Amino acid sequence: MIQGATPSDVERKVISILKVLSEFSEPLGSITIARELERYGIFLSERAVRYHLRITDERGYTRPLGRGGRMITPQGMDELKSALAPEQVGFIIEKLELLAFRTTFDPLKRCGEVPINTSLFNKNKFKEALVLMKEVFKAGLAVSESVVVAEEGEKLGNVVVPHGKTGMATVCSVVVNGVLIKAGVPIQPKFGGVLEIKDREPRRFTAIINYDGTSLDPSEQYMRAKMTQVRAAAGAGNGRILANFREVPALARSIVEERAQALKDAGMPGVYVLGNTSEPVCRIHVGLNRVGMVLLGGLNPVAAAAEAGFEVESVAESGLVDYNQLVSVWKL
Repeated sequence: MIQGATPSDVERKVISILKVLSEFSEPLGSITIARELERYGIFLSERAVRYHLRITDERGYTRPLGRGGRMITPQGMDELKSALAPEQVGFIIEKLELLAFRTTFDPLKRCGEVPINTSLFNKNKFKEALVLMKEVFKAGLAVSESVVVAEEGEKLGNVVVPHGKTGMATVCSVVVNGVLIKAGVPIQPKFGGVLEIKDREPRRFTAIINYDGTSLDPSEQYMRAKMTQVRAAAGAGNGRILANFREVPALARSIVEERAQALKDAGMPGVYVLGNTSEPVCRIHVGLNRVGMVLLGGLNPVAAAAEAGFEVESVAESGLVDYNQLVSVWKL
């Protein structure tokens, strides 16, 4: 152990390093990590960073990727979410805001980086799961019909696909946040929820987790708790899907409409419901001179696979990919 460092001090620095790595989709070296740690008030030398990285490597939280660079592993993401939970309340909203800021996708030019969720399937079961997930894409319950598929050793955002797994990246609803921010629209993420669908129409939210009061992604929690009925919603039109709620200023509604249409034309119909000024949306109260908006959950296809019994591990808001990497699910 570095001289003068206590066990709790080491753990705090390990978690801070994992948090830094979770914010980047490329490997980081000790110099960059040391610089980024300063944002959290942690000042470590290059040597000290390398010492802590050896610890994260031994625990399986990080993976070396040449020239001293590291990426966080799914196990590291799990540790980041569960460790020091009281101090991480609000972590998800910070993550959403940062990912939205880093989103560079331009729906008119069809270029730039797009935020993703990464899901890991057993390699020998992926094709079978894909057949089922295509029903959800066909029903229009995904943010986009385009995905990125990667094999073991390859990376999707900041997740490296482990041995024996196939990874699939779905477009994250944060793409809407990113596009609106670039258009000058302040967008306020409110909560992630489970949305009831009846006769193929959105009705009401049956479960809600506010972003500013959680350290875990709501969609991941709902999937683990088996609270979705995405297959039923895609099939008979009655069920429960993953969805997210946002608010924007009423004066920006026309801009939101334009950008939502541009996203739809680019193959990303993530805006599911756009309300009117100060009117409730899916029974959710909206503030004065505000407009409510429901976004489809990017993990809906994956939730359907989980409902069918496929073993799948998902990392929401897992980073960014270039738009040109996306491939239509109908070509897979």
